[in-house]
Amino acid sequence: MEKTKLLFVCLGNICRSPSAENIMNHLIEKKGLAEKFECDSAGTSNYHIGSPPDRRMKEAARKRGIELRGKARQIEEFDLEYYDLILAMDKSNYHNILALDPKGKYKHKVKLMCDFAKNFTDQEVPDPYYGGESGFNYVIDLLLDACQGLLDYCQEKMVKN
Repeated sequence: MEKTKLLFVCLGNICRSPSAENIMNHLIEKKGLAEKFECDSAGTSNYHIGSPPDRRMKEAARKRGIELRGKARQIEEFDLEYYDLILAMDKSNYHNILALDPKGKYKHKVKLMCDFAKNFTDQEVPDPYYGGESGFNYVIDLLLDACQGLLDYCQEKMVKN
């Protein structure tokens, strides 16, 4: 069976998207589904290419038993074809992703991360970069909820296929 490939995207790929990637991997591993998924993250900008996840975000995740790994990269046109779902953290990221696909061939793959949240009503994952510690903790909690909803969604699709 082919893996379900998920790409999480934010602006710089050092806060929200690497958190979502690593949270999703954490949830997948807890359920024993690692062989069924491939997760990665990217940014729409090139500001932080090669940088590790933000230390404040790493600390917020570590408090919940999740280690943030990876290095920032920028999304490429290739990603649109390769990944099954591309999850934008906010509407600006969403529109920047769609701009890589002027013919709209892959639009059906691009979703907002908050569409999968069950216990939060946010429409976008807020960028905590310029905020205080509480913003990082809030984003981790929101992403834990949205990633669980996304995992449930993916598992339902697997059963149907």
